Amino acid sequence: SFRGGLSTEVEAWTQMPQELLDLSRIESGQVALELSSISPKSLLQSAADRMKVQAERAGLNLRVECSEGLPNLRADPSRLEQVLVNLIHNAVKFTRPGGEVVLFAEPVDGSIQFAIRDTGSGIPADDVPRIFERFYRVDKSRSGSGTGLGLSIARHIVEAHGGKIWVQSVEGQGSTFYFSIPQG
Repeated sequence: SFRGGLSTEVEAWTQMPQELLDLSRIESGQVALELSSISPKSLLQSAADRMKVQAERAGLNLRVECSEGLPNLRADPSRLEQVLVNLIHNAVKFTRPGGEVVLFAEPVDGSIQFAIRDTGSGIPADDVPRIFERFYRVDKSRSGSGTGLGLSIARHIVEAHGGKIWVQSVEGQGSTFYFSIPQG
């Protein structure tokens, strides 16, 4: 219905000033990371708990696959949770009912690599290189699906931790977003 579309668009615009402010602070290095020692699994679990209702409403199975024994990270838990929530939110938005979103973490080359895998619509190959730019929205026809800032904010937070973020996606088969945060 048109009204539904309009209200999500309005919601996206009201959330935009906050996200823009957040992004400009992060970009200009004004956000001091509040580092503490954190378990990768508890980070995934806490982000999954925050997004559980949204995933259920969308008819999706959201689950965490992560071993207990991973080394702790020195990171800003609330910021990394924001990254995960942004990525899960994205996955939920582009995955049809009956699909799933799976969260992983594993040690890779002195970092902890996180992954958010979905069975969604995937990203057209041409869009993949630009997906982390601010305001870049993959699906122009799907107006009302957010501000186009979530992935840009995620990228800056990950880079502020000395990490990197990337995506692998096949159109029609889903996407996996990865980010790695150096240990210690």
